[in-house]
Amino acid sequence: MRFGLIAIGLGGFAVIALVAFFGAQTIGSEVVRAGWAVPLTTALLFLQLWLSAVAWRLSVGARRPRLGRWFRIRWIREAVNSMLPVAQLGGNIVGIRLLVHRGVPGPLAGAGTTLDLTIEAATQLLFTLAGFAVLALTRADDGWMAWVQGGIVAGLLGIGGFILAQRAGLLRLVEGAAGLLLRWFPNLPVQVVQGLHAELMRLQRNPMAIGKATCLHLLAWLLGTIETWLALYAMGVPVGWEQAFVIESLGQAARSAGFAVPGALGVQEAGFILVCGLFGIHPDTAIALSMVKRARELAVGLPGLVAWQWSEGRRLLRQQSKQGQGAALDPAGGSGPLHPIP
Repeated sequence: MRFGLIAIGLGGFAVIALVAFFGAQTIGSEVVRAGWAVPLTTALLFLQLWLSAVAWRLSVGARRPRLGRWFRIRWIREAVNSMLPVAQLGGNIVGIRLLVHRGVPGPLAGAGTTLDLTIEAATQLLFTLAGFAVLALTRADDGWMAWVQGGIVAGLLGIGGFILAQRAGLLRLVEGAAGLLLRWFPNLPVQVVQGLHAELMRLQRNPMAIGKATCLHLLAWLLGTIETWLALYAMGVPVGWEQAFVIESLGQAARSAGFAVPGALGVQEAGFILVCGLFGIHPDTAIALSMVKRARELAVGLPGLVAWQWSEGRRLLRQQSKQGQGAALDPAGGSGPLHPIP
């Protein structure tokens, strides 16, 4: 938590410094000009979350709960990851917890979420590679190719290493760590992580589900291109679909690289400055584009956090109600209901 707070402070300072350096008034006016597009970009983000929820459900392979609840849990998962200092991990843990509360077995929820995260990362890498390919076709200057090649190699090694680690038994380490914790915390519900590796191997043997989830995640990434094009158009900077595609794909790659910083504060802005600069778009417009994206993140993330607390609060109230009913039935602490004295 301390690291997260420090990261928030440094990221916030970086954003303020960039805005001040390139002109707060200019950036503010561009954001205001694009204000009418924020509801549309927010709707697009909700559509992306819906597609991601369907893909997650396919990865887990569970039919229950209903798809509407899957979407709500995916929404909460995204809100926690984007709004809180949890290094893109806390939201996934919250999502697994909520799935377990909805009746999905713990090992299945954990293994399916791991598979979903793998597919999401792999499809983003494909999206980024496609962005580089389009950039290479639209620009004659290849001075940036050395950096591109390094990024591609790093991305492939990262995804490949993560998949190999899963096959080698990465989740067995989680199971073993849970077993060790059980020695000190006997009441810890470690049964929810027992069998994670076996479940993950089983889910990976379903190519049809993996293929469908991959297509859905790719479609979700592609929808971001519409959002970028719309935001720039609203600011009076019309760009072609190829340029919007490159800006979105490489901008999202920069944001993902700053996963340790909550909301990728400062990292996202710097990424858009660099990518937009390839097409002659001024830094103040690039920062304004990032601000428009952050506005729609707030519009989705803050209600998502409220929905999370509402869900946890209702569950706590139900537990307290059951405990109260049990105490009323057996105030002496017995195992069964009391019978009236004749």
